[in-house]
Amino acid sequence: MTVVEKAAYLKGLAEGLGVQPDSKEGRLWAALTDLLADMAHELEDLQASDLDFAGALDEISEDLSYLEELTCQLDMPDDPEDSPCGGCPGCAGTEDGDEEPEFDGVIYDVTCPHCGQELSFDEDTLNQGSIQCPGCGETLEFDLDEDDEEP
Repeated sequence: MTVVEKAAYLKGLAEGLGVQPDSKEGRLWAALTDLLADMAHELEDLQASDLDFAGALDEISEDLSYLEELTCQLDMPDDPEDSPCGGCPGCAGTEDGDEEPEFDGVIYDVTCPHCGQELSFDEDTLNQGSIQCPGCGETLEFDLDEDDEEP
């Protein structure tokens, strides 16, 4: 028996008491049973809404899992031996997940003049001559000419 059905049953019981609808008690019982019926309908609507949200959340979770699988496949090296930990998934290329992989090259730090985001990149990226800021999408160009240096 649903909550709405139980509220209707109680309304029927209250009407069966024989209380006059115009009396104080009759008006009280009528108001209480109307309130109970309204609350039962609201509760039923909330339960239906909750089921809709749960279904949507399940779909989003499945989509997120699919995207996670795609991006993890892109991040994995072709040869697991190239990774410090052998390429195990979920640890970002480190044995214990806490350490950063060692890097022997030079890291350059710049601040985007358009949005102020700080960017770090290696020498290979610098040699490309430009990068796109992930914050604002502007292209940052690097002048590698040595004409600006003093002798």
